[in-house]
Amino acid sequence: MTGTIAKFLKTKVSLFRELSEERITDIVKASRVAYYEINEPVIRLGEEATFLGVLLEGELKISGVAQGGIQRQVGFFKKGDTFGEMALMSRERIIADLIATTHCKILRIPVEVFQSVLMSEPVFLQYVSKTIMDRIKQLAEDPNKASLTLQTGDDPTALILKGERPEKILVINSGSSSIKYAFFDSENKENRASGVVERIGMSGTLLKFKGPRGEVKFELEKGGYSEALHSILKVLSDKKTGVLKNPADISVVGHRMVHGGEKFSESIVVNDEILEELEKLNPLAPLHNPVNIAGIREARKVFSSVPHVAVFDTAFHSTLPSYAYLYGLPYEYYEKHGVRRYGFHGSSHSYVCLKASRFLQKRINELKITSCHLGNGASIAAVEHGRSVDTTMGFTPGEGLIMGTRSGDVDPGVITYLQREEGLSNADIDQLLNRKSGLLGLSGISGDMREIEEAAATGNTRALIALKAFSYRIRKYIGAYMAAMGGTDVIIFTGGIGQGSPGVRSLALQGLQCMGIHLDDQKNRDADGFNGGVSVISADDSPVKVLIVPTDEEKMIARETLRAISRSYLKDVRKTQQTEPFLLEVSAHHLHLSKEHVEILFGKGHELTWHSDLSQPGQFACKEQVNIIGPKGSIDRVRVLGPERKETQIEISMTEQFKLGIHPPIRESGDLNGTPGCTLEGPAGTVTLEKGIICALRHIHMHPEDALKYGVKDKSTVRVKVMGNRELIFGDVLVRVSPNYKLAMHIDTDEANAANLKTGDMVYIDGIQHETL
Repeated sequence: MTGTIAKFLKTKVSLFRELSEERITDIVKASRVAYYEINEPVIRLGEEATFLGVLLEGELKISGVAQGGIQRQVGFFKKGDTFGEMALMSRERIIADLIATTHCKILRIPVEVFQSVLMSEPVFLQYVSKTIMDRIKQLAEDPNKASLTLQTGDDPTALILKGERPEKILVINSGSSSIKYAFFDSENKENRASGVVERIGMSGTLLKFKGPRGEVKFELEKGGYSEALHSILKVLSDKKTGVLKNPADISVVGHRMVHGGEKFSESIVVNDEILEELEKLNPLAPLHNPVNIAGIREARKVFSSVPHVAVFDTAFHSTLPSYAYLYGLPYEYYEKHGVRRYGFHGSSHSYVCLKASRFLQKRINELKITSCHLGNGASIAAVEHGRSVDTTMGFTPGEGLIMGTRSGDVDPGVITYLQREEGLSNADIDQLLNRKSGLLGLSGISGDMREIEEAAATGNTRALIALKAFSYRIRKYIGAYMAAMGGTDVIIFTGGIGQGSPGVRSLALQGLQCMGIHLDDQKNRDADGFNGGVSVISADDSPVKVLIVPTDEEKMIARETLRAISRSYLKDVRKTQQTEPFLLEVSAHHLHLSKEHVEILFGKGHELTWHSDLSQPGQFACKEQVNIIGPKGSIDRVRVLGPERKETQIEISMTEQFKLGIHPPIRESGDLNGTPGCTLEGPAGTVTLEKGIICALRHIHMHPEDALKYGVKDKSTVRVKVMGNRELIFGDVLVRVSPNYKLAMHIDTDEANAANLKTGDMVYIDGIQHETL
């Protein structure tokens, strides 16, 4: 059968015509043939692409989803057609259902085989790119079909663990004397286990395990990380209680890393060079990173044949703007020592925000979320349209909220005062702030909120003060983050206290009805924060939803581990392509007008007048100009860009906001909710806007063909390096992909002046920071 299929590929399938017969035969041998019955799904919308499909016999129906969840037919695949190329190349999920309309025979070429052919056969890559572009063009010619399949945003399977192949994932969190672990099976979500090894390196080492077939606990002989990891592997593969048939079934290991600094803004596959870079970050987290790295080193010896991935607590907060992460210290300390706010609990905040958006059936990029992770360690994150824009923890996990034994925010003058008056050393200060403060220090009883609430209920004054201080700090930050984001849609409680304490939740939201936050006391008391899934505890008519969302940091680490593996599988073939330079353009202040506002500002029936073409197809500078008037001052003769848009939008630079007396957010074009307004003055009239002013997020316009070449997708965030003698890297650059775009990067005049850049300079992609969730 191999020879027959190889001959069919060579003669009937365009992708394979330029490959040698020997190479095609090897591909067929490494693949498998699958058979499907009528109406059986071959692959579903939102799934990860794990193979390149070749339809050997039969017919497949392509179905998209219209608004309201109704299935609509888009087209068909016939004998000899291939599918899955776009998802494999772009790392996007499948954009339509493929359903067998007849009995079908399909050759499933594994992703690793597809990758190897791409890397060794340039002509194959050319054919793949051409096939994808032909399909994009066909869809673009039919807007109805395009709307069904080319939708961007969140997919319903984003929290499902699924990789390029079936994966058995071990998640490890190495501490100074313990290893927490969790096991996930991408093909069977019930086959999950977790546990901990305590007192590593000491007598009385204890291993705990919980799996679908029961729990075990037993003592181990005294040993180090290596012995602990071997014991974990042994209990995972135990015939009576384990979840593995064979210890060798572990296919990937994900490691929690506390601190990634500014360099590591996304999970990454670990090698020796990466470990060396991670060790340079040890001074930023001296209590955590060294032991995390030690755990990775030992795990790479025990699980030597599988990839290892580092997942960073700080990565989720890498989108904080500079005005939110900088301290009011001399700037040189940031430049020399990286002294800035980094934020932590990223895996938890990211998970619960995604979970909440699914529960509410809204895209995360439509929501403003205040996420409260309350446990022995506690932090709040302001998440605006999927991006963390502020968080309570800072340079270390000690800033922000009052915690179990950590002080949270404290006047730095207190430290120098105690050093003088009490003679405290640096080590004493560290112990004071991290081990003796917080709930423990205030109450004198415990750092455990359950014990604090019990004591407060009996009238213990210090326990009651600790409870009120803890809740007040939360309430204060919720209000602050509502101001920072211009409102909030959702408040999330998670973590041991957030999920388990109705009293803390009630106190934290007390008096916030003026902000549209209405708690339902009965729902709050009755909610099971640990076993009941997502719970709504706000009143039915509350403008702001209040949710309890059980966190699952281990699952999020497993998810990010698979995403890192997925990102890396085509990295080598794209590496040389990503260094190809492209054009930089500097955008001065400008505005886009709606039809209604054009007529108010320039007269009824007025049409925008062409002045000059812009680089992006179909866009042009107009002869029309208007004045922008703010509370403090104005900017005169600002040029209008055409054509007209649905909503009026004004883009200014950061320095110009001071001239106007407003503070616009840094946003993607078109994302105007919660933005400030102004007055526009034209020759025929004025318009007062309630919203519409932004500082545009630096971005790259790309045609889909460019996105394939550079290995990015719509809404990816990349680093861009400027070519020339003065090396400069721009981070947090948004990629926007559309068939209507031409390749170019846009920055504003402030950024250009600061870097001494001009339109016509050349840049290239230095690396991918983030990809859409």
